[in-house]
Amino acid sequence: MILNLPKIIGHRGVKDIAPENTILSINKAIEHNLEWIEIDVKVSKDNIPFLLHDDLLDRTTSGKGYPFKYNIEDIQKLDAGSWFDPRLSNIYSPTLKEILDICSKKNIGVNIELKPNKTKEKINVEAVSNLIKKNNFNCQYFFSSFDFFSIELMRSCMPNSYLGYLINDFDNNNFLKILDVCLNLKCFCIGFNIKIINKKIIKICRDNKLKTTVYADSNIDLAQAKELWFLGVDSVFIDNPYSYFKTDYNL
Repeated sequence: MILNLPKIIGHRGVKDIAPENTILSINKAIEHNLEWIEIDVKVSKDNIPFLLHDDLLDRTTSGKGYPFKYNIEDIQKLDAGSWFDPRLSNIYSPTLKEILDICSKKNIGVNIELKPNKTKEKINVEAVSNLIKKNNFNCQYFFSSFDFFSIELMRSCMPNSYLGYLINDFDNNNFLKILDVCLNLKCFCIGFNIKIINKKIIKICRDNKLKTTVYADSNIDLAQAKELWFLGVDSVFIDNPYSYFKTDYNL
């Protein structure tokens, strides 16, 4: 199977217009004709992969503390929408299976980011890989992580999977070391913070047949995206799709 990434990928669904990492956010991405979405995955106390970005439940749910101290039944009772809009108090944190079922029906690709889990990385990776092996999900997907250990574990658990390594910052001396690690693990892409990407890095990646993706702390608007595509970036993660579909974003 050849994995063809689109130019834009919805970040945590589309996190500027709906509560991130929720079914509503995924559905909003689909409504705006996004072909791929990115989600963040952690594991519950009873080893169920579910969607959450932060180390703690506090910011985006009514829960407190580490998610691996809660069973999934209790996590899904938490309010995951009111922080975004008081009218969305019925929103909950979905399981990875729920999202992959939706994306399979709608033919939506999924970037599954494996989040650090405070010593639960191995359990998280095994839970995610076991879920995918046991289900016939009919959608494209790849795994990514800032945590090298998680990527390495996933290569072991699912040898034929597509992997991407995420880089938030580096000095000029260690990028080539990171590149060697990615090549040795047979990663197919590297994701960069928009603050560190440049033409030289993109060329090095292309010369090594690695795709490049770019993310940012805030929404990457259409003008920024066009500059990145012009430099050779393959995909950008966006939080708000409105400007992209008011005009033709193809080059």
